Amino acid sequence: MTSVNRVPDDHDEPALLRDQFRQLLRYRTLLAVGVVVGLLGGGYLALGGEKTYTATGEVQVRSAIADPFAAGATADKGINIGSERQTAVSDTVGTLAAGTLLKAGDDVTARKLLAGLQVTNPPNTLTLRFSYTGATPEQSRARAEALAGAYLAHRKARTEESIENMAGGYRAQLKPLEEKRDLLEEQAGAAAADDVTSARANIIVSISELSRKISELKALDTTPGYLNKKPVAPTSPTGAGLPLLLGLGGVVGLALGLLLSWVRLVFDPAVRSDRELVRSLGAPLLGTLPRERAAGAGLLAIGRGGSRLAEEYRAVAFRLAYDPSFAESRRLLVTAPRGDNAAAAAAAANLAAAFAEMGRDVLLVEADLRTPTLARELGSAAHETRSPRWAAEEGDGSWPTGTRSGVDVPGSGAFTLIPGATVDNVPRALTSPPVGRIVGEADSPGTVVIVLAPPVLAYADAVALVDRVTGVMIVCDPREVHRSDLERIREIISASGGSVLGALLHPSRGRLRRAERLPKSARRRSGGGGPTAPTAEPDSPETTGDPTETLGLRALTLPASRR
Repeated sequence: MTSVNRVPDDHDEPALLRDQFRQLLRYRTLLAVGVVVGLLGGGYLALGGEKTYTATGEVQVRSAIADPFAAGATADKGINIGSERQTAVSDTVGTLAAGTLLKAGDDVTARKLLAGLQVTNPPNTLTLRFSYTGATPEQSRARAEALAGAYLAHRKARTEESIENMAGGYRAQLKPLEEKRDLLEEQAGAAAADDVTSARANIIVSISELSRKISELKALDTTPGYLNKKPVAPTSPTGAGLPLLLGLGGVVGLALGLLLSWVRLVFDPAVRSDRELVRSLGAPLLGTLPRERAAGAGLLAIGRGGSRLAEEYRAVAFRLAYDPSFAESRRLLVTAPRGDNAAAAAAAANLAAAFAEMGRDVLLVEADLRTPTLARELGSAAHETRSPRWAAEEGDGSWPTGTRSGVDVPGSGAFTLIPGATVDNVPRALTSPPVGRIVGEADSPGTVVIVLAPPVLAYADAVALVDRVTGVMIVCDPREVHRSDLERIREIISASGGSVLGALLHPSRGRLRRAERLPKSARRRSGGGGPTAPTAEPDSPETTGDPTETLGLRALTLPASRR
């Protein structure tokens, strides 16, 4: 591990997409709720909706033509299929169809009749498809057939009306020509002039042409089209069936669940990924502890054969051992952001065992003086040892110059534990000279000092020790810690002269298990769970968790030149 904290590339789009997808899958409850809602909606539409039936008929449209069998004759001359489709859904056609249905006993208005009609045109054809949706199969068939017949009747009437109008115009032109022809015939005779004879011949030609046009109009085939497909009564309801609606409902529900998960993700203050944790804390991720069922057998995982948890602790210890910042001072402060400190205590004890396994002289200091539980958690593995001479000379038997314990790790070695103890004034005890002497033992070759402190955002105890133990490791649950908490921890530790060496993630613990790990007195003070509140002593000021309360009580060590 190097001293440079490399933050993952923010522009690695595939990695970002994978992270976002993993983050959405964290909210499995919302995804399940969305799918269930979609399935219920699909089932309701399939079973609770009214059944409808659709009958379809097809009409081929054609123009009026003189000889449909002549070479080159086409029936689509002058047909605008878009206009014909608009005509098919017009009020005129609806009124004609309503009249036809009324004779058959179906009393329906033209507006209501057209509401169930849909007319479409298949591409590259002169066919109009009449689809009518009704309450019963017979009703759908009858109304679709009536609408198709009304359209053909309306188009035939419109064509015949156009022919009659054109023939009437020709007749109006023909009448004055016939009158003039009769007048010229009266003037005709043996002595008739040539110009009269010529005029009479021209009029006869014009009369013949107009008569021919009128005859051609009367001979036109005015068939408007053919009903190629007669509507029949449908045998099954219209719409998707139950399997299809359930499938669509599941897809829509999944999309709804993803949307809810995304909204929840946007407003979730917790750390959403390892990438965000590294970015917020400004330090690398040292490791992620696996969930192990045998973890309840004891605090020390190192020493148990085949333990994945022990291997992860060993990997973290090796990473710290080769970290230049840690190797220079060999001091490590282990703490949690807030709440329960049990995971940080387990991490401190197992890291001490791992360093002892590497052949180091390890001193584990429990600086959690508000709820000291480490000695009790270690149980029979800890036994009392003799304190150094300077502690007997300078101390009065109170923490930290009191009892020291040796902790045996099966197959790994042993380390020294200074267990925590309840004191009258916690800030003064943490900033006392004996604490500095104990932490200073890390200056001896091959010695490692690990200090366990209370949650850094709950009390200022950890901040009071940063100037002596500059390297800090944060032990947290990624599902509970907030991004703002990590940023605040980074700012507090940097302002205190320390540096965050990294973060160690542990799996979530249930509230019951956290409460069981606290002593009875701590549960009484905290109400059964969560972070404990310090008890105000008669001769000490009350602490509120503000770092300035302990910072003001630090014993500053001045350089020799300024003493």
